[in-house]
Amino acid sequence: MADARTAKATSAVASLGRKRRAEAATAKGRPSGEIGSPLMAISRLVLYLTFTLVLIPVQAVSVALNLPLAKRLPYWYHRRCRRLLGLRVVRRGRQSREHPTLYVSNHVSYLDITVLGSVIRGSFVAKSEIADWPLFGTLAKLQRSIFVERRPNRAAASRDEMTKRLEDDDDLILFPEGTSGDGNRVLPFRSALFSVAEKRPHGEPLVVQPVSVAYTLLDGFPMGRYLRPFYAWYGDMDLVSHMWQGMGLGRLTVVVEFHPPVTIDQFGSRKALADHCWTEVSQGISAALVGRSRRQIAARRDNKPAPTTIEQSENGLPAGDGR
Repeated sequence: MADARTAKATSAVASLGRKRRAEAATAKGRPSGEIGSPLMAISRLVLYLTFTLVLIPVQAVSVALNLPLAKRLPYWYHRRCRRLLGLRVVRRGRQSREHPTLYVSNHVSYLDITVLGSVIRGSFVAKSEIADWPLFGTLAKLQRSIFVERRPNRAAASRDEMTKRLEDDDDLILFPEGTSGDGNRVLPFRSALFSVAEKRPHGEPLVVQPVSVAYTLLDGFPMGRYLRPFYAWYGDMDLVSHMWQGMGLGRLTVVVEFHPPVTIDQFGSRKALADHCWTEVSQGISAALVGRSRRQIAARRDNKPAPTTIEQSENGLPAGDGR
């Protein structure tokens, strides 16, 4: 028993030491310096790449033959990758049961794909440039992502593909910021990207569900605004070096909150719908970063007893009260 307590205490001290070194190595909100464990980074990346390369032919055949597996395999794949990469996902709120649903989320990192792909059986709406990225472009194509063209002469094809997929009851995932942010705040949502919400599959308004993705804990310790850039990938950060440092750190906790679903008919315009979704996502991020749910913050503001928020961890069991 004493040995177990000693080992646990040693692990906690080591985790705190990594956190403090990471904070010290971060300058002006961007990660710098060599921190983390190179051995852990190598292990995670080798496992991830091996697992991915083994499954690429399977998914490629499934997509080519239009097999049902093409829709199911990415969800299973992302759930396994989440474990390989040391990600613990905590879910809040009720996910839409309607199909199709358009999920709109803030965008922080390339890890968002694994995080959201492991809780939503859907395809991403991405900018066309991603299709040409090494490896990630291939993976995006194999997940049946829809690549949005900015050129007017090619935009019609993207819209037609989106309409077809919605008519087939496929769920879609959209990052309406149009880029990734630092994880501490949510950038404005571009109303033009909500044109898909005007689609009416089967003659009914498309269900839109705002989703917040917040990177909150590292080895169980709260992440400060200077530590979060080790996971948030934005601006002109180099992808390879950023991924190397992130993979060498500890176990990361990500809070995913599903907000109440809406339709464009409730707001009358894309702009009003975009503003509503931005507010929902922003409030969810703010609550998660201080370690509470939105309900708990509202109860505290109104001087009411804090409600218990049941969260779902990656193993499907209650993960705590959200405090």
